[in-house]
Amino acid sequence: MQYSSLDMFLKDADTTLAKGPVALIFAEDEVEIDSTLRHHADLGFKRVLAFMPRAFDLAGDVVDSVIRIDHDLSARDTVTGTVNRLIDAAPGVWMYYCFNAEYLFFPFCETRTIGEMLGFHTEERRDAMLVYVVDAYAGDLERYPNAVSLEDAYMDKSGYYALARKDPDNHNHPRERQLDFFGGLRWRYEEHIPKNRRNIDRIAIFRAKPKVQLRPDHTFTEEEYNTFACPWHHNLTASIISFRAAKALKRNPGSTFDIHTFRWHNSTPFEWHSRQLLDLGLMEPGQWF
Repeated sequence: MQYSSLDMFLKDADTTLAKGPVALIFAEDEVEIDSTLRHHADLGFKRVLAFMPRAFDLAGDVVDSVIRIDHDLSARDTVTGTVNRLIDAAPGVWMYYCFNAEYLFFPFCETRTIGEMLGFHTEERRDAMLVYVVDAYAGDLERYPNAVSLEDAYMDKSGYYALARKDPDNHNHPRERQLDFFGGLRWRYEEHIPKNRRNIDRIAIFRAKPKVQLRPDHTFTEEEYNTFACPWHHNLTASIISFRAAKALKRNPGSTFDIHTFRWHNSTPFEWHSRQLLDLGLMEPGQWF
């Protein structure tokens, strides 16, 4: 199914978004759109919405499994604004958002669906989930000059850290159960990354709630949504394997000529399995066994 605009889609939102979880995939370019959409459809999302310019192509099998919405990210409607319009249209529905060449992993996702995970998360009285954006990159940039390769994917196995998140409205005291997380390419090449884009934390999974809005820094206007756990024990977290930073660093004229390889002594091949991310501490199963 295809819609010519977000406005046209929202006319059917009452029925189309009646049940979640819903995946919102935003295509910034044509890199790995099909694999991104297939990956999230296989996770068990009830609806996968693909936002992309009209000129972008989709494989035949993908066309049948997603709802395509003509949408140009370089135009007036930003990702933040689009997500917030969908929140207003479908209160109570679980949503997830990411970009092309990004792949969601959660604990035991090889044998359990996103719906099963969110069912447990809901029982723990959580309305949002912290997701770590783990930078991935091609191991051979001569062979893959755009830094994207699913077959030759690498990631950093260490170098991740967290700092207290200060509250400017409370004398810069640390916010309760909130941290700023860093690491990956955004840490190793921070001289090429704007300061406000170096975090690797994203509240990418959330339940739509009236008057709760997404902010441009991937946090929400309701502070409890931005916490990594409830007050009494650890909760589930997830990871997004993302080639987005690697793509940008190789596309940007200010950084591409300084980078001949992203690999270093702490690089490791990505195995495309949640167990590796659990072992590295890049997501948390909480009480879900």
